[in-house]
Amino acid sequence: MKFRDILIGTAAILSAVSGVIPAQAQAQTPAGHMQGVKTDRLYVGANYQPVDRTPKQITQDIALMKKAGFTVVRMGDLSWDYFQPAEGVFTFEAFDKVMAEMHAAGIKVIVDIPGQPAPMWLHKKYPGVDLVTQNGTRLYAAERYMDNTSDPDYQRLVAELAEAMTKRYGKHPATIAIGYNNEIGNGFMSYSEADKDRFVVWLKKKYGNLESLNKAWATQRWSRTLTDWDQIELPYGDGPGPFERYLDLRRYWSEVTIHNLMILENARRRNAPDKPAISNLWDSSGRKGFDYLSTYKDYVTHGSHGFYNGDAISGGYETMMMRGASPNPSWYVEFQAGGGGYYGYKGRSRMWAHFGLVNGAQGLLAWTFNSHRGGEEQALFGLVDHDDTPSWKLDEWGGIAKEFKMMEKMGFPRQLKPEVAIAYSFEAKVASAPKSWSNTVAQYYTTDYMVHAHNAFSPVYNDNIDVSVINIGPEDLSRYKMVVVPGIYLMDQAAADNIRKYVKNGGTVIMTAMSDKVDETNQWFSTPLPGRLTDVFGLTTKEFYRSWGPLTGKLGETDFSTTINFYEVLEPTTAKVLGRITNVEGSPPIATVNTYGKGKAIYVATPAQPSIMKPLYQSLYAQVGIVPGPKTPEGVYARTVNGRTLYVNASYGPKDVVLDGKKTGLLSGKTYTGTLHLPADGVELIE
Repeated sequence: MKFRDILIGTAAILSAVSGVIPAQAQAQTPAGHMQGVKTDRLYVGANYQPVDRTPKQITQDIALMKKAGFTVVRMGDLSWDYFQPAEGVFTFEAFDKVMAEMHAAGIKVIVDIPGQPAPMWLHKKYPGVDLVTQNGTRLYAAERYMDNTSDPDYQRLVAELAEAMTKRYGKHPATIAIGYNNEIGNGFMSYSEADKDRFVVWLKKKYGNLESLNKAWATQRWSRTLTDWDQIELPYGDGPGPFERYLDLRRYWSEVTIHNLMILENARRRNAPDKPAISNLWDSSGRKGFDYLSTYKDYVTHGSHGFYNGDAISGGYETMMMRGASPNPSWYVEFQAGGGGYYGYKGRSRMWAHFGLVNGAQGLLAWTFNSHRGGEEQALFGLVDHDDTPSWKLDEWGGIAKEFKMMEKMGFPRQLKPEVAIAYSFEAKVASAPKSWSNTVAQYYTTDYMVHAHNAFSPVYNDNIDVSVINIGPEDLSRYKMVVVPGIYLMDQAAADNIRKYVKNGGTVIMTAMSDKVDETNQWFSTPLPGRLTDVFGLTTKEFYRSWGPLTGKLGETDFSTTINFYEVLEPTTAKVLGRITNVEGSPPIATVNTYGKGKAIYVATPAQPSIMKPLYQSLYAQVGIVPGPKTPEGVYARTVNGRTLYVNASYGPKDVVLDGKKTGLLSGKTYTGTLHLPADGVELIE
């Protein structure tokens, strides 16, 4: 059964208790078809919490925003009881006044439906919303996101909140977009008896009978055969426990999250169909997370998230992951504001803002406008200090707003047409993460999934080439000239079929070690490996080892030395060897290439790492028709738009860029001859 079938079935089950009809799959709406966001505009602003402010302070704050040139704010998040102090009671009057003031100042509003955290009155009246730990302890809501979001009363009440807010503000002239449940995907799994019952219903829908479930969970191992549905307990999210049932636990909670997103999306479609959905989603949260890239087109108009990255690779990767294959520009609905601990120093917000432009961003909103005096983020510095004095950060963000106004006329936000895709899989990430001390072999041989992902991404990204990060199962791969599959440990049938079709029709795919090892149940294939793709890659691989030191050898004409010293022994059948590991017994291949249909399938014997992937990519660019972007030192990122090149130094040190002749810097007004000197956090637009 396909994931989407499971999702719709699960939504129907959950809807039976929540009273909400699940939405069917809908193609992502192009931003140009929405009235809220203008496609040729850039937006700069801040997150704003009027619940913390008096009417007088709000008026003062809005005046400061207008003076700084802000064009957008995000409001409503984390404030459920501000709008609904008791069940059936909505108090919108205070927010109405703030919306009216924002509109009068020419500032647009992303209205965020604050479905998490749930208010204390809801927890007290409906204790099923309280979390229960895997040890059976009931928890009170001591911090954000301590809500059991699978509870039917929670889902019923969040649906009522979404309906009321979208009816009230969906057509308000200040509203530019609707957002959903700040950082949805964060929070905790719950282990109450009711949760177990809902999980069993989900399993019955997925597997149909105990025979299929026993096979999927390998219950014949260790005397764990299930003879009655009543014998099922919720797997331990924190371990120990077999991989198979843990994967289903995470799938279940992912589908709960997606169902809740669809509750909110249904309300937007009914009451604000011309406003885009722009939310601060957190699919990769280690607490729960969810399968975003398989489903995002149902509830996302613009890929958007909170940007708190300290390095360009993780920042660029997460931006592209939240964008997926969408044609619409990205939004940073929370953005590090500079100053205060890891938030950085003067000029750093400006640098990361232009880094966003490099990556096709359209909007960024500082977190946060006012410094927090209390609560969970006490002492978190905003653009305005604790005593209501504007800080240097407000001036810096005003400068960003001014520069972005100029950049609008230069062709920004830039349109991305990536020719390279990196595969990402929520299920592979879950499946490849050891959850028990007993899985010592997996712990020894497994590289962290995100290390695979970032190492595959960084060499091509450092060549200033646009990259998509996608789930390869549901996407059209024909738009890409090269597809990279790094450490996709669990390979489902849809992904394998899509890779096969892509290569057969002329595509070039690169797959790395630890890919295609287990099936949809998280059990190793009983066929030669890689599981469903041995003929596509023209090889088998059944031995794997970890060297005590670096692996060395040649890949083509390039010497390599590894930092991740795991390798698989590749046994080519029809594939040709591209290079060998020369310092281990037998000198096994480091990479092979196989012709399959009209295309090429390349298998790398090690996990993705720059010393291998960089020379491999660069040997393929000309063959597949990829033209690298502007040449820059590592850590400097650049893209050319309408004949002008934007350079951003994210390396934390000075860098020199070689220029061809005499150029003008449009941001600085300087003239450069032969060399562009960029200080740390330096930015320049060269004409």
